[in-house]
Amino acid sequence: MALTTRRLSAAIRDWGTALRSRPELRSPRERQVLRPSADPADVESVTVRYLMYVLVPAWFVPGVADYIMHRRTRIERTSGLRESAIHALMMAEMGVPVALVLLFEVNAMLLATAALAAAGHEATAIWDVRSAVAGQREVRPAEQHIHSFLESFPFMAVSALACLHWDQIAGIGRRGAAGAPRPGSTDARQAWRLRPRRRRLPARYLGAVAAGVACLIAMPYGEELVRCYLARSAGPATRRSH
Repeated sequence: MALTTRRLSAAIRDWGTALRSRPELRSPRERQVLRPSADPADVESVTVRYLMYVLVPAWFVPGVADYIMHRRTRIERTSGLRESAIHALMMAEMGVPVALVLLFEVNAMLLATAALAAAGHEATAIWDVRSAVAGQREVRPAEQHIHSFLESFPFMAVSALACLHWDQIAGIGRRGAAGAPRPGSTDARQAWRLRPRRRRLPARYLGAVAAGVACLIAMPYGEELVRCYLARSAGPATRRSH
C-alpha cells in the first residue's frame, strides 16, 4: 500500500512537471492570458494590438458594405445563387485561418495555411467579379472600392503575422543549415502541428469576435444565400417580373 502511494505521488509530481514545462497542456483557465503592453516603444505589442483591435474589427466594415451593395443591385435577380455561394466560399477561405490564429500558436504550418488561404481568396475574388458580370449584375464603382479593402486585409494580416513570427519563417529557410532543427526533431515536428496558445486571447475578446462574425457576416450573407435560393426556386420568369 505504501509503495502504491509513493508511485501515485511520483506520477502526480511528474504530471505537474509536464504541465509547467508544456503550457499548452494546461486547461484554458490555467494558461496565461495574452495582454499586450501599452508601451508605444514595444513594437511587438503595438503590432499585436493593431491586429486585435484595428484590423480584425475593421474587416467587418467592408464586409457589411459589400452585402448592402449586393442587395441594392438585386443579386437574387441577376447573378443569383452562384455568386452568393462564391461569397460563402470566400468567407470560409479566410474564416478558417482567422479562427486558427485566434486559438492556436502561430507556427510554420499556420503561417503557410494563412498564406495559401489568402492566395486562394484572391483567386476566388477574381472569379466572384467574373460571375457577377456574367450574371449581368452591375458592379458599381463604390463596390469595386469595397472589394479593394476586402482583398487588402488578408495580405495585411498575413504580413503582420509574418513579421511577428519571423523566426518560424526563418526556420523553414534554414532547414539543413547549421543550427537549424533537424528533420524529425521535436522542434521541427512542433512547427508543423497545431498547438493551443500558450498565452490565450482574452475570453471577452474572443466572444466579441464571435458575435461580430455571427451578426455582421454569417447572418447577412446567410440571408443573401437563402434569398438567392428562393428566387432561383421561383424560376427565371418570376425573378424578371419583380
